[in-house]
Amino acid sequence: MGLFDDLKATIGPMKDKVGGLVQQHGDKIGQGLDKAARMVDAKTDGKYSNQIRTGADKAKEALGRLAETDGPGSGGPKSEGPGGGAGSPAS
Repeated sequence: MGLFDDLKATIGPMKDKVGGLVQQHGDKIGQGLDKAARMVDAKTDGKYSNQIRTGADKAKEALGRLAETDGPGSGGPKSEGPGGGAGSPAS
């Protein structure tokens, strides 16, 4: 078995576990990202507001991708991501 095979075997179960945690606590994680973004924006006096907002949005999208599956071996997407469907287009 090669190095990448070993990494896949190790990371696979962790990804499933993280996905489950994101499904359970995604709203709190999203709120934490928003709070951190506001704090950094305040500390930089708004100089990097666009970059900070973009980074926070991309982090929320990544959370949504982690929470897409219902769990190990489910094979099916979840209907909504953390925070009521983060990463989906606004209505």
